[in-house]
Amino acid sequence: MPAHAQTSTAAVVAAGRRLLEERGAEALTMRDVAEAVGVRTPSLYKRVRGRADLFRLILEDVADELSSVADAAAVSGDPATDLRALLTGYRAFAHANPAAYALTYTPRQPDGGATARSERSSAVLLRVVAELAGPEQLLPAARTVVAWANGFITMELAGAFRLGGDVERAWDFGLERLLDAVRPVPDSGPGSASGPGPASSPGPGTGRRRNGTGPRSGAGGPED
Repeated sequence: MPAHAQTSTAAVVAAGRRLLEERGAEALTMRDVAEAVGVRTPSLYKRVRGRADLFRLILEDVADELSSVADAAAVSGDPATDLRALLTGYRAFAHANPAAYALTYTPRQPDGGATARSERSSAVLLRVVAELAGPEQLLPAARTVVAWANGFITMELAGAFRLGGDVERAWDFGLERLLDAVRPVPDSGPGSASGPGPASSPGPGTGRRRNGTGPRSGAGGPED
């Protein structure tokens, strides 16, 4: 028999996500979800096989939402602009859904679908990073991007930036340095500033900047 007409799988997932944010993953129970959608707990099992299946459905829904966030962000045609917008969208999602965001990085997810979900939600990110860094550096560049963004967002959500200052400014600073870091450094021909010979030895204050490191002409410190 179908579950009560007042509920649906979509309604169960929506209730599960709401309760996840309100109470956390450890406190999320099938009984609470059943009450939230207006059915008895046994009826809920006609839609969801159990708690692990509920988390699987929630993670599938989160992956779909993150895919939509990426699709909406990467529309400019310029990879640096698109990556900026994409990471800003991920950050906004994490602030709106901190428990769901944390769940996506749970080491042991309740089913074997973590890789497939990651591939689906990361497809646009991988395309944009490949355009920015080049296909040869896609995987290390993408991992660098995700590691920085997740680290910053996780610390931010945990209230771990305790030294004051403008967190938005820190995000912008880090993001711009990240973009610099993953861009390829163009090869230069003989006699250029990066080629062999005397021209390759920079004078004081004119150090060559590679992948976002070293002196930057006209740039101030991180707190400008």
